[in-house]
Order: sequence, then structure tokens, then C-alpha cells
Amino acid sequence: MSVATRSVGRSVASHAILLTYATIALFPVILILINSVKSRKAIFRSPLSLPDAETFSMVGYETVMKQGDFLLYFQNSLVVTVVSLFCVLLFGAMAAFALSEYRFRGNSLMALYLALGIMIPIRLGTVAILQLMVATGLVNTLTALVLVYTAQGLPLAVFILSEFMNQVSKDLKNAGRIDGLSEYRIFFRLVVPLVRPALATVAIFTMIPIWNDLWFPLILAPAEETKTVTLGAQVFIGQFVTNWNAVLAALSLSMVPVLILYMIFSRQLISGLTAGAVK
Repeated sequence: MSVATRSVGRSVASHAILLTYATIALFPVILILINSVKSRKAIFRSPLSLPDAETFSMVGYETVMKQGDFLLYFQNSLVVTVVSLFCVLLFGAMAAFALSEYRFRGNSLMALYLALGIMIPIRLGTVAILQLMVATGLVNTLTALVLVYTAQGLPLAVFILSEFMNQVSKDLKNAGRIDGLSEYRIFFRLVVPLVRPALATVAIFTMIPIWNDLWFPLILAPAEETKTVTLGAQVFIGQFVTNWNAVLAALSLSMVPVLILYMIFSRQLISGLTAGAVK
């Protein structure tokens, strides 16, 4: 067997493996989309079959649009997610740069303190967080959710970005200082472009838990004007009866912004890797 034949064989096998993984990963998404446009009876009788002329129904989407203000819910979720991601990436990158670049007394203890946030769930402090938000008058505001999600995402961001910051050439940063660049310009113009893959990775890992979270919106912002899309979908889930058409339709609609944000950060990750980022 020639080298070219073996290379083609490995390429075909790798593509087959990737296709299998993609099918497994996308199967739940496709299943939700298929059943969101079927009648209630068809969902339970044949959940794996495609909708036809008899089973096709848009009643779930009609219910979602009529009951509750889902456009407002989507707007709230989008604002909270985007602002929280911005704060996590900005403050996480700045903290990681400070810990990796400057050596001071307590540097290791500060890094350890930030890393503890990865091991200790923030939900353990729900009561204290609620008391703090009540005392500051931030209950039923999107600001409360942004602050909590920023605090939740910072430990992982600092942990990942610190490793990348340590790999940035010190000669490059010293050259910038010799040229008269301030520390802020060195950070934003020299360091940040080199750690774009890490920033995209942090964004992807932080984005999904924020968008899908139900706990803190239920505790801190349950009012109608501050509901997120995940909390808004709970109106269709009752103790004895669940409107599965509306639930699946709401889930289908809620996946669209997540997929868009994921594609944006995935493209940034790929462009950062192919542009000669830190290895």
C-alpha cells in the first residue's frame, strides 16, 4: 500500500469520526427542532419521525408569542450574556496580566484565592448574595445578574488566561516599554491580540452557563420586566400539566442566539490560531 493510499485512508477515517461526533452532538438539537413543529399527539406517538401534513403544527410557536413577552425575555438574556462576557473577558484578562507580569508579595496567594472560585460553587452563597442585592436595591434588575455572572466567570478566566499570558514574549513587552508605550497600551495592543484563542475559549465556556441559568434569574430577578428566556419558558411547565409544544418551541427559539454567539467566538478562535497566536 502506497503512502498516498494510506494518507487518503486516514483522511477518510478522520472525516468519518468527525461526522459521527457531529451527528451525536447535534442529534438532541435536531430532535427538539423536529418536535417543536409537531402536534402534541405526534410528539408522544412518534418523537423520532419527521413532521408530515397530518402532524405538522405551529401551535407551540403561536403559544410562545401570545403568552408572555418573549421578545423582552430574549432581550434581557442577550443583554445579560453580552455584558457579563465583556466584563469577564476584560477584568479576567487584566487580572491575569497583572498576576503573570508583576511579581509582588502575595502574588501566589492572590492567584490561589482566585482559583478557589473554580472549586467552590457560587450558588453556595445564594443567601448572602440575595441579602447584598436587597441591601443595595438591585433586586429585580439586570445589573444584579451581570454582577453575579461576572463574579462567577472570573476565576476560570483568570486561571486560563494566566497560562497564556506567561507565554507571551517578555522581549516584546520590554520593547514596547522602550518605545514609550504605557502598560495599558502594552496590554491592549501587544498582549491581547496574542491571547485571542484563550479569550475565545473563555467566552465559549462562560457563555452557555449564563444563557441557560435558571437559578439566579429565579432568585434575583423574577419580575416580569427582568425575566430571562430560560425563566420565561417555565410558565409552560406546570405541576400537573406541561405544554410540551410551547416548551419545545421556546427551547428552539432560545438556541438561535446561542448558536450565533458560538459561531462568532469560534471564528475568532480559528482566526487567532491561524494568525500566529501564542502556542
